[in-house]
Amino acid sequence: MKTIKPIMAVMLLACLLHLPYGYYSLLRFVAMVVFTVLAYQYNKEKNGALTVTFGAFALLFQPFIKIALGRSLWNIIDVAVAVFLLILWSKECFSKKHPNKDK
Repeated sequence: MKTIKPIMAVMLLACLLHLPYGYYSLLRFVAMVVFTVLAYQYNKEKNGALTVTFGAFALLFQPFIKIALGRSLWNIIDVAVAVFLLILWSKECFSKKHPNKDK
């Protein structure tokens, strides 16, 4: 589970390319599952802010009721979420390597 955030970030950044529509549909389903799992994990850790954040991401990316925001806005969202995932991942890696550092 350590690599799920950077993999998801790469998948989101790949949306900037012109890929077949099937990729975007697959991404929405994968993102919903990944963000739901992350929300559950952060809920177990009693981290309410990240639980709500990843729950909102799961709802935003869910494939059942599509939210039509236009390609430009979706690209901005994809990049923002990818950057958020990478920052969170790097902070978690740093805190595991340096457990005595203040957060």
